[in-house]
Amino acid sequence: MLPTISLGLWHNFGSLTPTSKMQELLTFAFDKGVTHFDLANNYGPPYGEAERNFGLLFKKLFRPYRDELIISTKAGYDMWEGPYGNFGSRKYLIASLDQSLKRLGLEYVDIFYHHRMDPKTSPEETMGALDSIVKQGKALYVGLSNYDGPTLEKATLILKELHTPFVICQNRYSLLDRTIEKNGLKEMAAKLQKGIIAFSPLAQGLLSDKYLNSIPEDSRLKVDPRYLHQDYLEKNHAKIVSLNEVAKKRGQSLASMALSWVLRDGKVASVLVGLSKKEQLEDNLKALENLNFSEEELLEIDKILN
Repeated sequence: MLPTISLGLWHNFGSLTPTSKMQELLTFAFDKGVTHFDLANNYGPPYGEAERNFGLLFKKLFRPYRDELIISTKAGYDMWEGPYGNFGSRKYLIASLDQSLKRLGLEYVDIFYHHRMDPKTSPEETMGALDSIVKQGKALYVGLSNYDGPTLEKATLILKELHTPFVICQNRYSLLDRTIEKNGLKEMAAKLQKGIIAFSPLAQGLLSDKYLNSIPEDSRLKVDPRYLHQDYLEKNHAKIVSLNEVAKKRGQSLASMALSWVLRDGKVASVLVGLSKKEQLEDNLKALENLNFSEEELLEIDKILN
C-alpha cells in the first residue's frame, strides 16, 4: 500500500464556531486527495470543539463524499471530571465515543483509537470495549495510540482472539523523536502486520524552515507555546540547520524531507500533518515524490542527530 498524507485536526481546530479559513483548508486538502481526517475527543480548546467544528463542516461540505473519507477519533486522555472521564475503562471509552459521534454528526467513525496505555485498567477490559464498539457499529476498525512494543503485542493477541478489526497504531515519530525505534513499537507493528501513522512528524513545526533564522510572530511557539518551548528550539537549532542542508542537496524543503524520512522504509503508512496555510500542504505532499534515501544520506542524518 502506498504511503499517504493525513490531516490532523488538533488543537488549532478548536474555536467557538468553524471559521471560513477552516472550511477553505479542508476543501483544499480534499481537492488535493487528502481523505483521512484525524481527531480526538479532547481536541480544542475547549474539549470537543474540534469534533464539533468538523461535524458542522462535514454536514455542509462532505456528506455526499462520506464513503470516500476516513474519519478517526480517540479517547484515553482526560475529557471530563470524575473517575470515568480518563484512561481506558469500558465505561469511559464507550461513553466518550457516543459523545464524539453526536458532536461529529456521524453514525460511525472509520477508526476509533484508544489514545494511551492504561496502567490501572486490564487490557482485557480495554480491548473488550473496543471490540464492543465495532460490534455495535460505531466504528469500522480500531487503533491503538501511544503504545509501546510489548503492550502492543499483548493487546494484539487479545484483539485477535476477539476477531476485532485492529489495523493501525498512532505514535509520535520524527527525525527529532525516534522513541518508537527504542521502545519496540515500530518493529513490533511490522512483525504483527499493523500499520503505523505518525503524529508530530515535523516536531510541532520545528522541522520546517519556520525557525531556521528566527521565531515568527505568528508561529506556534509565539502564539500557543503549550507544545513547543523555546529551550527545545535552542537545543535542536543546530541540528535543524544541518538537516536543512541535507534537504537542499536532495532538492527538498526541510519539511518535505522530514516527512519523506518518516515514510522511507514502508513501515509507516501515513503521516499526520497540521495545516494553517495551503502552501504547507502542497509542500508536504511533495514528500511522497522522493522517499528514497541513499546510505550516505542516512548516515549523514544520523550523524547530525547524534
